[in-house]
Amino acid sequence: MRQAMFEAEVGDDVFGDDPTVIALQERAAALVGQEAALFVPSGTMGNQLAILSHCRPGDDVLVGEGAHSVFYEGGGAAALGGVQMSVIGRGGLFSAEELSEAVKPHDASGHLPPTRLVMLENTHNRGGGKVWPLPAFDAVVAQARVHDLAVHLDGARLFNAAHAAGVSASRFGASVDSVSFCLSKGLGAPVGSMLCGSVAFVRRAHRYRKMLGGGMRQAGILAAAGLYALEHNLSRLGDDHRRAQDLALALSSLPGLVLDPTSVETNIVIARLALEAPEPAALCAAVSEEVRALPFGARAIRLVTHLDVGDADIERAVSAFARVLGR
Repeated sequence: MRQAMFEAEVGDDVFGDDPTVIALQERAAALVGQEAALFVPSGTMGNQLAILSHCRPGDDVLVGEGAHSVFYEGGGAAALGGVQMSVIGRGGLFSAEELSEAVKPHDASGHLPPTRLVMLENTHNRGGGKVWPLPAFDAVVAQARVHDLAVHLDGARLFNAAHAAGVSASRFGASVDSVSFCLSKGLGAPVGSMLCGSVAFVRRAHRYRKMLGGGMRQAGILAAAGLYALEHNLSRLGDDHRRAQDLALALSSLPGLVLDPTSVETNIVIARLALEAPEPAALCAAVSEEVRALPFGARAIRLVTHLDVGDADIERAVSAFARVLGR
């Protein structure tokens, strides 16, 4: 990957003439079944550009419980887009019926903020890497169409979801209005995300990217890493899923950790801490020389597998937790 970055042909992406960025955008759009794509610095920017491009200030956006756009994007939807976020469902997923019940009509009196957009997160970070079941996903998208709503897929880990579901990424991506996915995380690039949609949508998003300072000039160096990731690192995602399941199974036998290994669908493991266990920050600090774990709420920790984590790393992580937890 670093060699590809070193050898990358570059131009000026702000003016749309960086050949490596163009190649990445074309590849990304094709993979998710959309017409066009835009290279952006981060997944947060991708989601915020989608909100800005689909909505107007005062609009309502429907999201699942624990959505990344609510918890981890600095309040950007409110500060930048002037929209309100309405949370529906449980654990990050929701039904077509729950969507319909939450839709606020465009009423003449002006009392209600009109619902304009639905955001689906797949896989769901705070849901422990949960994958949207295809029937539920299709039903929600279809119901959104009934209400004339746009649908954005926050697919930061979309390729993990597709692998777990046994389908192509386009099976999830082609039916929605816009898709974002990260080139870092499981795909292994150092930085960058893609925002995909129709040509008209990407044109709008490009303008907002400029407003937010997301134009990166000779970005081909970074785009080359993304191209390498898409060409070489998709087929190995199953290894990350297997190691996450191995990790969850081993951790479930340790005192003080509460988790169901069968709930691990992709590469994220969330372990709840029993009352007798240390506080999350203290536990993560105690194992930090062997494994990097993240405090995840009041009584939980998160661990994520990726291409730099091998079987020996899983064993070392389990040993570290066993040492601290007294087994």
